[in-house]
Amino acid sequence: MEKGQSRIIIENLTPEIDAGRFAAKRIVGEAFTIMVDIFGDGHDIVNGYFLYKHESDKKWSEIPLTEVGNDAWTATFTPAKQGYYSYTVEAWMDHALDWHHGITKKAEAGQHVNVELNDGTKILKDYKSRASKTDAKLLDQLIKLIASESTYAEAVELACSEELELLFRKYPAKNFALRYPRELKLWVDRKKALFSTWYEFFPRSASQDAGKHGTFKDCARLIPRVSAMGFDTLYFPPIHPIGELNRKGKNNAVTAQEGEPGSPWAIGSRFGGHTDLLPELGTLEDFKQLMATANDYGIEIAMDFALQCAPDHPWVKEHPQWFKWRSDGTVQYAENPPKKYQDILPIYFETEDWQNLWKTLTAAAIYWVNQGIRVFRVDNPHTKPFVFWEYLIEEVHKINADVLFLSEAFTRPKVMHELAKRGFTQSYSYYTWRNNKAELTEYLTELSTAPSKEFFRANFWPNTPDINPYSLQSGNESMYMQRLFMAATMNSNYGVYGPVYEYIDHAAMPGKEDYYNSEKYEVRLWDWNKPTRVRELMTMLNRFRKENEALQFTANIQFCDVDNDNIIAYLKISPDGRNKVLMVVSLNPYGSEHGMVKLPLNALGIHGGQTVAMHDLITNQTWYWSQEYNFVALQPNLPFHLMKIN
Repeated sequence: MEKGQSRIIIENLTPEIDAGRFAAKRIVGEAFTIMVDIFGDGHDIVNGYFLYKHESDKKWSEIPLTEVGNDAWTATFTPAKQGYYSYTVEAWMDHALDWHHGITKKAEAGQHVNVELNDGTKILKDYKSRASKTDAKLLDQLIKLIASESTYAEAVELACSEELELLFRKYPAKNFALRYPRELKLWVDRKKALFSTWYEFFPRSASQDAGKHGTFKDCARLIPRVSAMGFDTLYFPPIHPIGELNRKGKNNAVTAQEGEPGSPWAIGSRFGGHTDLLPELGTLEDFKQLMATANDYGIEIAMDFALQCAPDHPWVKEHPQWFKWRSDGTVQYAENPPKKYQDILPIYFETEDWQNLWKTLTAAAIYWVNQGIRVFRVDNPHTKPFVFWEYLIEEVHKINADVLFLSEAFTRPKVMHELAKRGFTQSYSYYTWRNNKAELTEYLTELSTAPSKEFFRANFWPNTPDINPYSLQSGNESMYMQRLFMAATMNSNYGVYGPVYEYIDHAAMPGKEDYYNSEKYEVRLWDWNKPTRVRELMTMLNRFRKENEALQFTANIQFCDVDNDNIIAYLKISPDGRNKVLMVVSLNPYGSEHGMVKLPLNALGIHGGQTVAMHDLITNQTWYWSQEYNFVALQPNLPFHLMKIN
C-alpha cells in the first residue's frame, strides 16, 4: 500500500512487455528511451528519476526525467553491456523546487518575500547536509543572507537564481517518493542482433565436381566468395546424420532411390544424432576449421537447430517415451495435412519425462556453443512449447550472452511475437508475401511503430529452401532485383537462399510455392564463379549497408508520398542525424514508371528552396533537388534509386 503522505501517480510506463513479464530488447550502444505519465494533486512541482542497473551492478544509476507535456515524462540511456538490465521510475513532490518556483514568481511580481525566505531555511539546511563541500558553500551563503534584513535583496537574487535550482535538482530530497510498482527488464544483445546479413547454401552442394558430395573443406573454399559479397552470417541447413529409414527422394518422392541423400531436416541415423555430424561432410575438426576460416573473414556460421528426428535417430530406441506412439505400434510421423513427412518424427513434448527431454535438448545446443557456434537458426519453433524455448535460451545465455536465435516461424502474428518475448533474437517475417505498396507500407509501419517493435526483430528473406514465392516464379530479373533491394534497405536484418537467388533458379512445383528439383532432396552443382547482375547487386547493397548507418536500423523508416502506386519511396536517417538515405523503388518489373516524390523537409531539417545533393550510390549519379516535390523515372533494368542526401 502507498504511504499516506504520497501524492504521486505513476502510470503508463513504456516499454513494458506484458506487465513486466518479459524483457524489452536493445543492442549495446543503442539508445533506450522510456515514457511515463507522472502527476499529483494540486499545483506542486513533480520531479522524478529513471532508475536502471545491469544485472552485475549492485547500485541503481539515476537519470533525471524530463517533462514533455501533458504530464508525460521521458528519459534515455544507452546500455554499455550485454545481458539483463532492470529499470523503473521514481517520483515525488519536490518541495525545494516548489519553494524556489514560488519565491521567484512572487519576487518577479514585486511582492515582499521575507517570510518565504525564512520558510526556506529548513530546506536549505537539509540540502546542505547532503551536498558536496563546494555546493554547500552556496547554500550556507544563502542561509546567512536570509538571516540579515540588510542583505534582503542579495538573498532574493540568490534564492531565485538558476544556480540554486540546479543545485536542488542535483541533490533531491525525494520526500515521500513513490516507485513504479514493478522493476522491468531490458535484454541487451550484441550488434548483430539488430544488423545482420545472411547467406544460405547447402554444404553438400559446395563441391566443384558433378555428382560429388560437398564437404566442410569445400565450404571453406567458398568463404572468401561469401565475404567478398559482404555477408556476415553463413547459414547451413542441418549438418547432422540423415535418417535412412523412410528417406525422401528427389522432389519429395516418398521413396528415395539408391544414392539419394535425403532431407537434412530428417536428423539422426546409425551415425548419431543432434550432436554428431554427417560423415560425408567431414569431421568435427573439419567443421571447427571451417568456423575458424569464416571467423578470419568476419563471418559467423549459423547452425540449424531442428528439434525433430528421423525414424532411426538413436533417441527413438533410447527414449521411446519422447515420441508419440500410435495404436498399431508405430511412431507418429510429422504431418501438416495434407502434407506428410514420413521421414521425420516430431518430439512429444507432453511426455511425462519432459524434464529429462528438456535437459537433453538444451545440452545439445550448449554442446555446439562450446564448439564455437554463436548463431542458431531454429527450425519450426512454433511447434514446440513456448516455455521450453524460454528455458533453453535462458540456459544458453548463462553460458554465453553472445548467442543469437533466429526463429523460423512463418505463422500467426501472436505466436511469432510470443516466441520473441520468450527470448528469440530475430524472426522470419511476412516480407516474403508483401508485394504491393499498401502491403509493404502497412507491414513496415507495424514493425517500426507498433508496441511489438520493443521486442520483435524481423529478418527479411525474399526466398528460402521451403518457399519459392509466386512473385518470383516468373524468373523476371527485375523482380528479383527489386525484392532483394527492398529486403536489404527496408530492414536492418535480411538474408537470401543464396545460389538459387543469384542464378534465378525459379522453377516451381505446379500450383505450389515449392521449388522443382528442390535442393532439400538432392545434391546440386552450382557454377560458383558465374557472374550475375543479382550477385553484383547483393555485393553493392551489402557494402552500402555497412557504410551507411541509417540502413542499420528498421524503426527509423519513414515513407514518403509518391503520386504513383507503382512507386514506393522511404527515408532513413541515422540516430545522430548525419547519415540520410532516400530509397525510391518501382514495383513494376515489366515497364517504366515515373512520378513525383515528396521530400520530407522537416525530417531532413531543410526548408523549401534549399538545394540538396541526391547522390545515387548504385549509379554514382548526382541530382540536385531544390523543391519539395521532385520527379523520378525508373526502368525495369534498374528499378530503384538509393540516394545519399548531402
